[in-house]
Amino acid sequence: MDGNTISPEFADELISVCRTIVGDELRSITYFTEDEVEQIYLRSDLDRTADLVGFADHERLGFRSQSAYRNTQLGEYQATVRMFENGFLTRVIYDRNGVWVTTDDISIDRFEEISTALKSVLGTATDTVRAA
Repeated sequence: MDGNTISPEFADELISVCRTIVGDELRSITYFTEDEVEQIYLRSDLDRTADLVGFADHERLGFRSQSAYRNTQLGEYQATVRMFENGFLTRVIYDRNGVWVTTDDISIDRFEEISTALKSVLGTATDTVRAA
């Protein structure tokens, strides 16, 4: 969590995508892998009190969920949305990379839009790393 998990350019791309889709309702953005976690955005009116390691441990279960839901009649796993008293958490995983975004109340269409956009950004980053 030293801020060096991802490049500044990749962090900026994630922030730009989320801010464009979610706007002022965006609360936070956290990138994670099996071994790392880095909060790359936190809205200024929120405190840095979240247990990122605890959240990451829970959200990492999504790496296994991808295979658990494979070949079901529901289709390909896209994202997980969790509802809380003060907002929502959307988790998106692509390959061995994940992002969770927290928001205030937004429409279901925006959850779908942010999930699709994040999966695309994660896919591009993963493909770039593999090509290097």
